[in-house]
Amino acid sequence: MPCLYFTEEDVDQLLDMKSAVESMRSAFRRLAQDQIDNVPRVRARRQGIVLHSMSAADAGLGLVGWKQYTTTARGAIFHVALYDLESGQMRAMIAANRLGQLRTGAVTGLAAELLAATDFEQAGLFGTGWQAESQLEAIVTTCQLRRVNVYSRDRERRQEFCQRMSERLQIDVVPVDQPRQAVEEMPLVVTMTTSKTPVFSAEWLAESSLVCAAGSNWLQKSELDRDTIEKAELVVCDDVGACQQEAGDFAASLEDGAFHWQNAHELATVVQEGAGWRAQHPGRAVFKSVGLALEDVALGAELLQRGEQRELGRPLPW
Repeated sequence: MPCLYFTEEDVDQLLDMKSAVESMRSAFRRLAQDQIDNVPRVRARRQGIVLHSMSAADAGLGLVGWKQYTTTARGAIFHVALYDLESGQMRAMIAANRLGQLRTGAVTGLAAELLAATDFEQAGLFGTGWQAESQLEAIVTTCQLRRVNVYSRDRERRQEFCQRMSERLQIDVVPVDQPRQAVEEMPLVVTMTTSKTPVFSAEWLAESSLVCAAGSNWLQKSELDRDTIEKAELVVCDDVGACQQEAGDFAASLEDGAFHWQNAHELATVVQEGAGWRAQHPGRAVFKSVGLALEDVALGAELLQRGEQRELGRPLPW
């Protein structure tokens, strides 16, 4: 069986947000069943460049894989590779910028579906970059929203983003001038920014609200203030071990002893238990996502299957 190379255009043609959410649901269920070995991200640095590496083995899919990407002043370049679990042969090489965007959004959408305290029709979003697009698309897909208030620091970019996403998603995506307007009375607040410091105050959060923070995977960055963590009655991580290494949102609360990792829950547990699990944990909730290789392997596997069915992908000579 040949190894197939998939371009960014192939990924965009073969995958959609609904399939990405279901791939993530299945992947975290397999993680709960101990079918996946996930290795958190490590980084190799030299002046002007960082190489980010992460990997996972998924017995349920019969695949192992890695994600590697570089970040420089010019931007980021992503690749994912998949190998057959038994033979060790490479099955796919994927240009994975769009793949990563989809899986990152899909995990937030899945968490919002399972962790929101009640049904709701509005939410707040911080961020108007490319990754914020998939965050918005995912929560609209899983939560069936009608209105999202969006804040970012750049007014012109904020307005353009809202107009474009309103047309694309056919809901009211509304630019707001103050961060408070994206938080107050919102059952769900999503953050996908590059900020190194908190983007809103916990004082503005509604009771029983859910905050999904996905913008930072560096210990020196935090989109959330200390009170958002310390006043949350429920904290869920995509993976507690990975968050211990990368989630700067918890650093201040850990330092003063107001938060302890043993109080954090795994998304895999929530997926395994189902939607009723949230009812056992009333009050405010925080979901923190840093991004896992198991997500890339799972969505890469879906891409490979669809590509083979539709005869897309370029055979490589190995």
